[in-house]
Amino acid sequence: MLRQNQRRFKFDWFTIILFLLLVGFGYVNILSASHIGEITSYFDTSQLYGKHLIFIGLTFLLIILILSFEAKFYERFASIIYLIAILALIGLFVFGKDVNGARSWYGIGSMTIQPSEFAKFATALAVAKYISDLQTNMQTLKDQIRVAAIIFIPAILILLQNDAGSTIVYLAFFFVFYREGLQQIYLVSALSLIALAVLTLKFGILISVVATTTALITRYFLRKKKRASIFQYLLVLIVSILFSYGVKLFYDHGLKTHQQNRISLWLRLEKDPVKLELMKKREAYNLIQSEQAISSGGWTGKGFLEGTRTTGKFVPEQHTDYIFSTVGEEWGFLGSSIVVILFITLIIRILYLSESQKSQFSRVYGYGVASIFFIHFTINTGMVMGLIPTVGIPLPFFSYGGSGLWGFTILLFIFIKLDSNKINEW
Repeated sequence: MLRQNQRRFKFDWFTIILFLLLVGFGYVNILSASHIGEITSYFDTSQLYGKHLIFIGLTFLLIILILSFEAKFYERFASIIYLIAILALIGLFVFGKDVNGARSWYGIGSMTIQPSEFAKFATALAVAKYISDLQTNMQTLKDQIRVAAIIFIPAILILLQNDAGSTIVYLAFFFVFYREGLQQIYLVSALSLIALAVLTLKFGILISVVATTTALITRYFLRKKKRASIFQYLLVLIVSILFSYGVKLFYDHGLKTHQQNRISLWLRLEKDPVKLELMKKREAYNLIQSEQAISSGGWTGKGFLEGTRTTGKFVPEQHTDYIFSTVGEEWGFLGSSIVVILFITLIIRILYLSESQKSQFSRVYGYGVASIFFIHFTINTGMVMGLIPTVGIPLPFFSYGGSGLWGFTILLFIFIKLDSNKINEW
């Protein structure tokens, strides 16, 4: 009996160590990116790094609270937690505080709380709860629509608050659906539409239509078993043409000027040198400074607190969305590689543990956690290096902010708690 109780509370310490390493290294870089003048005390709450140290201290209290609940609590109350998160997002339209053009925060004295950071784990719980229900069949259109609604409701609410970066994160759940039996046609269709959108913006509607037509004709004649009729191929072509026109229309009239310019810079659409230079000074300023900071770090970096561009505050938002530029400058290629390896190891570890779960709820939630971390890590690091368009999205455990740190901590440690209970799940 004693051995069974010991096994019941056996946490995956490898995952916990990865978490501690990321949080610790994240704080070191926040210290570099946010300090002003000489550092006299790490607990100086007038400095951002002092405030973040308090956030980290409160994080450990939060971890104790998360682990103190029974694992079944999170499955049993998943729907209620999700409902509370939705109400918190709706409340922002009335009581929210505008910060940098986004109405995504509640003001509590001198502090702010961002509900969208907590909505991620709430949505992951709700998705896991619905998919693991005995009545749910991901092969049916009815259940596909219902589980999609669980995701789209918070995503749309966040988008209406002018926070496109947090909205994109909800695409992470597509990987969860695919793991749980969603037909391959959805994945192929999603990737094809993304490629078609890029092709349309880069080369125009005519080229995208020609490319789509060529691909469909090639597929029709090379496929040995022609399950689809020629009329179905024509339908796909018509939908593709309409989609291309829709993408162009949305780009020209649906996006704001700065959003258009970011995409234009990424795809190198602008040919006018005068306009291009102006765009580089405005929309691309953060990116250019970030790229220069990272490249100046070389192989081993300039050293802790020695980054000239970091200490000189050349990179805007370097303690939040652009924190990876500080890693690149002060720790170089070697330090950046270590950070990348730590994140990849954490994601792979979560996926590995997810596959070992005995309950579908724990497995689905684990895949949701891994997918959210993957999207955040990939988009943030890709953004600061110019590989993808600039999107406001934090780097987990690195970017400054209590809401982000606590949201990611809750997301991870609920799974650690679920994993510790798998011996009793049968």
